[in-house]
Amino acid sequence: NLESGKDYRGINSFLLAFTAWAHGYESSYWLTFNQAKQKKGGVRKGEKSSLVIFWKQYEVTDEETGEPKNVPVLRYYNVFNVTQCEGIAVPDAATFTPIDFKPIDAADAIVKAYADAPVIEHGGTRAFYRPSTDVVRLPEPSRFASAEEFYSTLFHELAHSTGHSKRLDRKLDTDPQPFGSPDYGKEELVAEMAAAFLSAHAGIQPVTIDNQAAYIGGWLKQIRHDKKLVITAAGAAQKASDYIRGERKPVE
Repeated sequence: NLESGKDYRGINSFLLAFTAWAHGYESSYWLTFNQAKQKKGGVRKGEKSSLVIFWKQYEVTDEETGEPKNVPVLRYYNVFNVTQCEGIAVPDAATFTPIDFKPIDAADAIVKAYADAPVIEHGGTRAFYRPSTDVVRLPEPSRFASAEEFYSTLFHELAHSTGHSKRLDRKLDTDPQPFGSPDYGKEELVAEMAAAFLSAHAGIQPVTIDNQAAYIGGWLKQIRHDKKLVITAAGAAQKASDYIRGERKPVE
């Protein structure tokens, strides 16, 4: 919270993180409508709020014993990301030491081979693919720990973009799945496997592949009930990799 400086906890962390991802908010600071006014600013017209929930204790009388007792009641309030506001200073992002980014020719060649690629934008501190606008967004290359990490992340997001209905049609834009669901997890697995395939084609060092293996393992724990998962995901990942590299014709 921008006013108190306290972190949101529990389910609110997930709710706000998902909202920020879905709408492309680049700040991790939130505040209420009144807090925005108190800071001599305001929420821009037309902006939608996000939900924050909390438990509040109320003292009631126990019907059986007549003794007072506390009962938790779920309450909520609305917050706005600071980027939805105007007239409010945004705190500086955490400092970082930019790397001396040097492009990897083989990786660049793979990106350029993607004939009907989505728009690729740079900025902020998060990497994501937004199906609704068909845009991949990543931090500036100098923000990554290495060029290999930058390209493997780009490959992951480009792999997601192959699931758009105008490409390989994995229903990303027409039937989006909620965060944490089995289908969402499968799509993450497909994207990371495809990123591993593309990284191998680019000759990216094994340290990056180790990171990808850990990422894949996390999603496998969420969807391990599907015995055919690895086989079907690997097949979809190969198609995504081939599509990006120009080895498959675009879907008509």
